[in-house]
Amino acid sequence: MMHLFGLRLIVLSLIVFSSTSLAEKTDEQKTAEQKAVDAVFANWDNSTSPGAGVGVFKDGKVVYARGYGMANLEYDIPNDENSVFRIGSTSKQFTAACIVLLSEQGKLSLDNGLGAFFSGLPDHMNNITVKQLLHHTSGVRDYLTLSYLKGLGDEDYYTDEDVMKLLSAQKALNFIPGDEHLYSNSGYWLLGQIVQQVAGMDMAAFAEKELFKPLGMNNTHFHNNHKQVVKNRASGYAPSSKAGVFEISMTNLEMIGDGGIFTTINDIKIWDDAFYQSDVLSASFWKTMTEVGVLNNGEALDYASGLLIGEYKGLNTVSHGGAFVGFRAELLRFPEQKFTVAVFANRSDANPTNMAYQVADIYLAKAFKPEKESANDTSSESTNADKEANKEKALTQQQIVGQYEVDPGIVLEITVVDGQLHGYQMWNQKEYDLVAVAGKSNTYQIEGDDAIIFTFTEVEDDQPQLMKVSQGGGDSMWKRIEPVDVSEVDINEFSGIYYSEELRVYYQLYVSEGSIYLKVSENTPIEVSVAGPNQLTLLTTVANFYRQDGQMIGFHLDAGRVKNIEFVKKQPPQD
Repeated sequence: MMHLFGLRLIVLSLIVFSSTSLAEKTDEQKTAEQKAVDAVFANWDNSTSPGAGVGVFKDGKVVYARGYGMANLEYDIPNDENSVFRIGSTSKQFTAACIVLLSEQGKLSLDNGLGAFFSGLPDHMNNITVKQLLHHTSGVRDYLTLSYLKGLGDEDYYTDEDVMKLLSAQKALNFIPGDEHLYSNSGYWLLGQIVQQVAGMDMAAFAEKELFKPLGMNNTHFHNNHKQVVKNRASGYAPSSKAGVFEISMTNLEMIGDGGIFTTINDIKIWDDAFYQSDVLSASFWKTMTEVGVLNNGEALDYASGLLIGEYKGLNTVSHGGAFVGFRAELLRFPEQKFTVAVFANRSDANPTNMAYQVADIYLAKAFKPEKESANDTSSESTNADKEANKEKALTQQQIVGQYEVDPGIVLEITVVDGQLHGYQMWNQKEYDLVAVAGKSNTYQIEGDDAIIFTFTEVEDDQPQLMKVSQGGGDSMWKRIEPVDVSEVDINEFSGIYYSEELRVYYQLYVSEGSIYLKVSENTPIEVSVAGPNQLTLLTTVANFYRQDGQMIGFHLDAGRVKNIEFVKKQPPQD
């Protein structure tokens, strides 16, 4: 594939990254590993769909870097290693970097409370520390979720001032600061506002001055002006309702901190190099960046400062993903192996985290450590019979059948349909067939999609009590619950108009043709599901109703990163 920008950039590539010529290699010139990487992204390697920029770095060198699919479908511009992608929450490490730099410069302390930077905040926010914001232990409700609950979407426009007003209107936190860990975009947006207060310039300017320019990341910036022209920008896309057709998925929002970084594969290579050796960023800087948070009870987290500190197949990892509008991203580092995979996609249906791990599987197969054997298996007294007895017994489909819950109201129902396990997401009515994963007991995946793995464990009374859902190196645990019979619930009891003072929005619930619908402001009504006598669910939102004299008078709304928003039955004022 001839380089799009001609001789000028080819000459520059010899100066900056000689490896960029890898994108132009023929199949005959590629290594077996490079061909295997191409196979991971084969479905995107065409001129009719968006795709991704991919970089593989080892020992300070680019092992492979190229683009798949199109950066712009309107002008037939392909993705490559110089395409500029929005990387969503993968940006958080750059926000954290600005904070840590200011701390090193003596301009703030990570133990400072929010009251040291802002006036007019509610009392429950003033003592939240910078460190708690970095580690997602602040309890501050997520502003993107709050905006969604207000009826705002990605295409709506609101400002930093609107976000501050929204957060200041909250009467409570999700939890006491430091008691729990719950991902919150508000925390990193607030960190960006702190940088502006302390540095006397917005964070985009500070990062340019202190990070990107000194490091030579000339195609990276915090995008806080939606009118800004960005050379080589990849457009974001989402699948339309018509198969094989994509629609533009972008945003005019200008908030940065929780996201907002635009960058390239070649620029992120510079950032990766700085992790190991840099004249700009010190060893103490990276020590602070990778120090995990600790809860009030002493429990250590796997989250540091915009970085997830984990393990994969026995090897340590430092990583973070991102997702916003038509973009998805993953930056996955194996520090001891000095190996990194970057996947920046411009399509909302991408799973770059899973793909990054697939690429790691290709290059690090020999470095992975075997799974630890159980104490029984390693004992000198263990016999073959003992080993056989300790093997996990295969469960029948009927044993697996049941309902599994990860959060209140978020339930996956497993049934058997036409002789095959079938999953039904009760919160959003999505369903799919599950097929067994070869060679693994009681392990299933969605038919035709190996990105999510379901493993059923902890058998009691001949039934698994736990379903582990694995995706992109992370696990969530779903517990078996007893099904709730909602056949006798009178859905008319939920009807009414409810108001939230914290969101300043009215919700209307009404029944039509035997179903109950929710209308938020002037948005199109959406059907909701009955989860219990006093509970409704919509997507990942759960409404728990309370009564007075037997009548529904209000509910508390939980929506993942937002908990316990109160709505009371109240008629809107008449015009």
